[in-house]
Amino acid sequence: MLQTVFLKIRRWESSRPVKCAQALETGDIVIVETEDGLDSAIVEKVRNENEKSQSAGSQNEPVGIKFVRKANLRDLNVIKEHRQKEAETLKICIQEAKKSDLPMKIVGASYSFDGGIISFAFIADGRVDFRELVKTLSKNFQRSIRLHQIGARDEARSSGGYGICGRELCCIRFSDNLPSISSEMAKSQHIVRRGSDRISGLCGRLMCCLAFEAEQYQEMLKKMPAIGSEIKTAEGKGVVKKVNVLSDVILVELADGKYVNISTKDI
Repeated sequence: MLQTVFLKIRRWESSRPVKCAQALETGDIVIVETEDGLDSAIVEKVRNENEKSQSAGSQNEPVGIKFVRKANLRDLNVIKEHRQKEAETLKICIQEAKKSDLPMKIVGASYSFDGGIISFAFIADGRVDFRELVKTLSKNFQRSIRLHQIGARDEARSSGGYGICGRELCCIRFSDNLPSISSEMAKSQHIVRRGSDRISGLCGRLMCCLAFEAEQYQEMLKKMPAIGSEIKTAEGKGVVKKVNVLSDVILVELADGKYVNISTKDI
């Protein structure tokens, strides 16, 4: 029976769904065929038949990737050799990028299973002309070189870690269905005033968990007056200065400068 497994080829990439007939479990190492040849991957998740929720990008098997086999002992030894080389390979790439004074941070290196391709991941604020760097690396390693620009969340996913909540980073636990995080999510929850340091994750970007309750906050805010609007209260007209969505309380400044807390049901 066919099952859908989510495979991660490179540490900085999101997992991708693939259908296969062989029974696999989370953590299994497998060999896959991509458009560039053979590569190794790890099974991050196995989707059960009764699992109804699917991410938008995981409805169909992606083009260009095909399950070949579960890794045998010989395969695992080859993968181990590659992993041992990657640390030194990464160091050399970082040195060459510094020599060329390129505005990029090299954060990862990965050998393909057949050893013919070395992929590097980097972070940069904008576009980087790395053509000369590719030529230098190709000459040094005698391999085909791929450079992939990734985001800060991808780096955090690759490095791993725990958030201030004490749990594993959301970008790792929910890598296949995390929505994009916007400043509007923080505004709707009225936590922008805490400062960027308080609402940013290890990656320096807005925390992924801001998305968990954003929709509920936005729905509740529709029932409350906007900050700065004028409303009528039992003590007269006033201007809304603050709203507390969870307690359903509004802070209002009256015409005489007095502040009062009222419930939305009293408006």
